[in-house]
Amino acid sequence: MDFEFQFAIISDLHIALPHTIWDHPKRFHLVEISIPALELALDHLSQLDLDFLLLPGDLTQHGEPENHQWLKECLSQLPYPVYVIPGNHDIPTQWGNETSISRAKFPTYYHQFGYHQSRQTDYTCELLPGVRLIALDSNEFDEDGKQFGYGYLNEAQFEWLEDILATTSEPLRLVMIHHNVIEHLPDQRTHCLGQRYMLKNGPRLINVLQESGINLMFTGHLHVQDIAQQGNLYEITTGSLVSYPHAYRTLKVTSQAEGKTRMEIQSHQIKTLPGWENLGEFSREWMGERSHPFMMRLLTGDPCNLTEEDAQQWVVSLRYFWADIAQGDTQFHFPHFPEDLRTYFESFSAQPDLGDNHRAIEF
Repeated sequence: MDFEFQFAIISDLHIALPHTIWDHPKRFHLVEISIPALELALDHLSQLDLDFLLLPGDLTQHGEPENHQWLKECLSQLPYPVYVIPGNHDIPTQWGNETSISRAKFPTYYHQFGYHQSRQTDYTCELLPGVRLIALDSNEFDEDGKQFGYGYLNEAQFEWLEDILATTSEPLRLVMIHHNVIEHLPDQRTHCLGQRYMLKNGPRLINVLQESGINLMFTGHLHVQDIAQQGNLYEITTGSLVSYPHAYRTLKVTSQAEGKTRMEIQSHQIKTLPGWENLGEFSREWMGERSHPFMMRLLTGDPCNLTEEDAQQWVVSLRYFWADIAQGDTQFHFPHFPEDLRTYFESFSAQPDLGDNHRAIEF
């Protein structure tokens, strides 16, 4: 079957109406711009001939019903289909509370956006002839309804997924899930600062998808522009509209000779908004100003294991380290660092000549 279609990905919107904003002094997110940033991105996408839009989670700041309602009404006005999944911010507790919705309520808000045939938070649907979306909710909760500090798929979800994969025959099947499945950072699956962004049983999901010939998976959560690959499975994770570099993606899929499929990925950044004329610069500084505690934990924890005193002399050079990771395509150079430290931090460099923001993939 021949393909030719175009779609977009906007992740980690963190929509927050002004009266709901949590003004925490250590937050990395500029949730103040969540609504104008989304409106500007959608205005750009309205100029394209899109077939659909994917939103891989963290739709709202902290699952507030009024923020879900605002987004629902916004998406309902778009001229193309939109498909969503919940992120960890969208259903912070399983049964909800006075400020956030429950897991069971999530599909009722997004009935038009993937959940028209599903009351559970996983679903599948045909996007186009020969193209199927499989959307997985990677949030899991303990017996008290408290969210795990990582992503997880339970046995019922794996049974459902394996049944879908066995009973559907579309030549192109796309998977959307909030938490990262393939590592995008060194030792992300095991490092104390990285594992909370991962699907804990990700290796099992990778095996299931690879055995079924799945090639494409779309995630968010990490707020980083990155493309990771394991075998023939690609995971495209997209940054957040509310944190540097305020990125989103457009993707064009076309059929090639000999049964191959080509996907061309383009990334876009929101660099200015009314009242935020230098948004990119401001946001990079905002992240840099808040990076010190995070980078100190990275320097004093495994595998660096520096003392607080030793870490202080190197942390100043890492002020923009996370911002540079988030923007993608960064090559790190720390020639003044001790050899072990230099090797570790330079290992976060993007793979040369592949591209995290602009890239063509064939499979």
